[in-house]
Amino acid sequence: MKTVAITSQKGGTGKTTTAVHLATAATLTGYHAVVIDLDPQGSAATWGDDRGEAAPEVISGQASRLNVLLESAAKEGFDLVVVDTGPAADAASRRSAELADLVLIPCRPSAFDLKAIRTTLDLVEATRTPAFVVLNAAPIRSRAVDEARDVVTGLAGKVAPVVICQRAAYGHSVIVGRTAQEFEPDGKAAEEVEALWDWVKTELKIPPKQAREAA
Repeated sequence: MKTVAITSQKGGTGKTTTAVHLATAATLTGYHAVVIDLDPQGSAATWGDDRGEAAPEVISGQASRLNVLLESAAKEGFDLVVVDTGPAADAASRRSAELADLVLIPCRPSAFDLKAIRTTLDLVEATRTPAFVVLNAAPIRSRAVDEARDVVTGLAGKVAPVVICQRAAYGHSVIVGRTAQEFEPDGKAAEEVEALWDWVKTELKIPPKQAREAA
């Protein structure tokens, strides 16, 4: 089982959207995924309620019990756990980073968001967990993305190779408990999510589902 923590000390960066899209992308390719919602606002849990019985499952929890929740997920045979943390939730963010195999830090390519990212980068550096900034809600075909990459690398951070652009499919889909891949399967947003999951899968060395089943 692999664990990905989605964290950022700033609100409004798209953590929950990233979390549910990543878990659903894994589900759509045959993996058993679950979202653990540590955000007191419970946005991922609300999305799960709207989704009904469809996978992935969403579990609400507290940072102090995260190790117990992860042990339970491993016993239940989950391939992937995606942990969604709240803004400025230092305890939850640090604990999830400590226990994760990979940390993703969603960040909009804007001045305010980039200035606020240093705190999160310092947090994950302290835990020594592999971490990447995911540029999120990015304008399409804009120099802002390249400028944002330069800022992050200047802070000694790493940037994921997949950029998530500002697209209506993300917002429209989560409102009804779905994701962009399900809402508009042939759209650009779906392509971005698929590419992000493929990259995460490679980064975590998760074998193809067929190989897992044959093993």
